[in-house]
Amino acid sequence: MQISPSKIPPEVVRVTEGLEKAGFEAWIVGGCVRDLLLGRTPKDWDVTTNASPEQIQATFEHTYYTNEFGTVGVVNDDATDERLKVVEVTPYRLEGKYSDTRRPDSVEFSQNIADDLKRRDFTVNALAYSADKGQLLDPYEGIKDIGTRWIRAVGEPKERFDEDALRIMRAVRIAAELDFTIEPKTEVAIGESAAQLEKISKERIRDEFVRILNSSQPMKALILSHKLGILKYIAPELEAGIGVAQNQAHSFDVFEHNIRSAQHAADKDWSLIVRLSALFHDVGKPKSRRWSDEKKDWTFHGHEVVGARMTKKILENLKFSRETIDKATSLVRWHMFFSDPAKVTLSAVRRIVANVGKEHIWDLINLRICDRIGTGRPKEQPFRLRKYQAMIEQAMRDPISVGMLQIDGRKIMELGEKPGPRIGWTLHALLEEVLEDPARNTAEYLEKRAGELLEMPDKELRTIGEEAKEAKDVAEEAEIKDIQKKYFVN
Repeated sequence: MQISPSKIPPEVVRVTEGLEKAGFEAWIVGGCVRDLLLGRTPKDWDVTTNASPEQIQATFEHTYYTNEFGTVGVVNDDATDERLKVVEVTPYRLEGKYSDTRRPDSVEFSQNIADDLKRRDFTVNALAYSADKGQLLDPYEGIKDIGTRWIRAVGEPKERFDEDALRIMRAVRIAAELDFTIEPKTEVAIGESAAQLEKISKERIRDEFVRILNSSQPMKALILSHKLGILKYIAPELEAGIGVAQNQAHSFDVFEHNIRSAQHAADKDWSLIVRLSALFHDVGKPKSRRWSDEKKDWTFHGHEVVGARMTKKILENLKFSRETIDKATSLVRWHMFFSDPAKVTLSAVRRIVANVGKEHIWDLINLRICDRIGTGRPKEQPFRLRKYQAMIEQAMRDPISVGMLQIDGRKIMELGEKPGPRIGWTLHALLEEVLEDPARNTAEYLEKRAGELLEMPDKELRTIGEEAKEAKDVAEEAEIKDIQKKYFVN
């Protein structure tokens, strides 16, 4: 495996060359080296050096330094890629004992890159590359593990997890992101150390959990998390669904259904909100399950209400933002909306839109699709769901009406017209003109044109108004047909 210097962005090269010109060493290090070897685009770039934080800051014009680990952010003001706006530079480090399994008791700076690499978590991250030297450092056979697609701890796995228990989740997350397998010895150590996650802050657990859900393989990660005894420290409520059989419409138990639904959200590259709500949408089923002698099957009445309460509690425990909690909880609460196009009305659709908000109604539809695929059904959108989507769009659009005009009946009366049908005829005549040319929808034009129309006798104005109203109805019907055609339901 080789790295082409051309793959290193100029913003990163600027940092490494700047350090080297100042007389220091500079290595690109960690996950970005791993991603380059895999042919992936790194999400962030890290540089390590034998310069001290003060020396790093003295080398570059625009930096910031606000942490206890020596990391200096070198700001690239001209970068167009947000990932390159800041390149983090950290001195070679030697870390002391981890007495709390969260952070080192002390940090010392070193002059040897080998000291820095030996403190890293996994072999695939213990890699360093120098574009200037064309040299790749791999003291722990990380390249070999990339070839075998293994996540293996640097040195003794138990020691790495004792240093920072969050590495337990990180191993699962990286395995999911890269579609790698955790090396057996490392996997055993994870199982033995899982309880140490209790010592990790909920915020750090949340951040790793989010990265797992945003990976390409969240289902794999969640199954592995359960297998290794990790999931119960993240969202134990999910495990309550293991072995809980559902009704005949479902091919899987509640747990597998939930994680398959989340996986489909990942496959479609949908938002975190959809992924969270897909994962937890049926979390209330184990508490709601009842046997029906009449149906000879399991029922789950009210599981969406129970699930919404549980989802809120889970996300609050993981310290998600209030906005995220409210959005995900709302989607879980309303995911069982009635969608039979033969029976549902536009007013019922409008109520669902009002319940979740216009900005989230399509997330709700996506959740419904995830739910459907999670049952084991092959087709995302049957006719009834496509029909419902068309009805949503119809319910949300602004109807063609005189209310669109920059003039109203009150203004026409101010022009001297008395209350009566002539006002309606005039408004409809004006609407037809605006539909033909939207640029006419100004108060100035419409007032002038209304004055002209009001000079007409009743019979003539009535004819114009009624013909205009019929034209409006035709235009309205055409728009609805276009919406239906869009969803293949016309």
